[in-house]
Amino acid sequence: MISGLTSWSQMAPVFSHHPYTNMYINPGFAGMGEGICLNGIIRQQWAGFKDNDGNKVAPEELLLTVDSPVRLLRGGIGGSIVQDRIGFYNRIGVQVGYAYHLDLGAGTLGIGAAVNFLNWGSDFSKFVPSNDPVLGSGTFNDMLFDLNLGLFWQVDERYFLGVSSTNVLESKGKTFTSDNTSGSFVSDRTIHVSGGYMWQLPNNPMYEIRPSVNVMLNRSVAQVQLSTNVMYNNRFLAGVNYRLQESVGIMVGLLLKDFRIGYAYDINTLGVSIPGSHEISLGYCFKVKGERMTRSYRNTRYL
Repeated sequence: MISGLTSWSQMAPVFSHHPYTNMYINPGFAGMGEGICLNGIIRQQWAGFKDNDGNKVAPEELLLTVDSPVRLLRGGIGGSIVQDRIGFYNRIGVQVGYAYHLDLGAGTLGIGAAVNFLNWGSDFSKFVPSNDPVLGSGTFNDMLFDLNLGLFWQVDERYFLGVSSTNVLESKGKTFTSDNTSGSFVSDRTIHVSGGYMWQLPNNPMYEIRPSVNVMLNRSVAQVQLSTNVMYNNRFLAGVNYRLQESVGIMVGLLLKDFRIGYAYDINTLGVSIPGSHEISLGYCFKVKGERMTRSYRNTRYL
């Protein structure tokens, strides 16, 4: 009696180490670092969760990003690769973007755009009940093209604020048919708002507190994350991340010169028997001397 004509995508992947996903969610961030910066995150959500047939259906995410300032272009370039598996759905996204940098107040504003390629795939034969005429019984893959836009304002070593929209065009893929039904994958336009602050304790500069927020909105769901990390001696990191109405995460990390490693374990607060989630974050920056654009300041003392 009821059949679905369109298959809307789920919300974009959500990471506990969200301050390190800016290149993925906001093309305006490209080139805001001190050199060529690489970041990677591996997430196993609800580790070990299986369906009644023993199939692993827990979400698995992999994210890789890279960006670099390019003085010749008066901004920066960057890109990302993301793989998102949920049940019998698999999505791979590749994006490449550019951000134009300009001075705004005490900081730098990045105005960015990125092209986004999404490959969707699903194996309908593994769904239960089997032989459902709406779901079909075969596999289906499709490639979608879309666009990301973003603004990212940053004051070095102090705070940042970003607003962006991914999959602006909400591209619709080709139609697949099964018996008397048809459907297609559609990219999901998502609004991202992010911000963070770095506050060094005035009486003990060895400690730095780093609160941050990440908000994701689409046509049906809102996802809010609040986190606070404490940095000690610019080397050791520990904190918590709260994902509204879903989980509380405990995070630890270590910085060795330009290399960073972090781990997060999320404890769900859904009130049901669901395993915890594991996440590993890695990062490294190859500093490029003289690559970032110089900033000028006006002071009456030097006039």
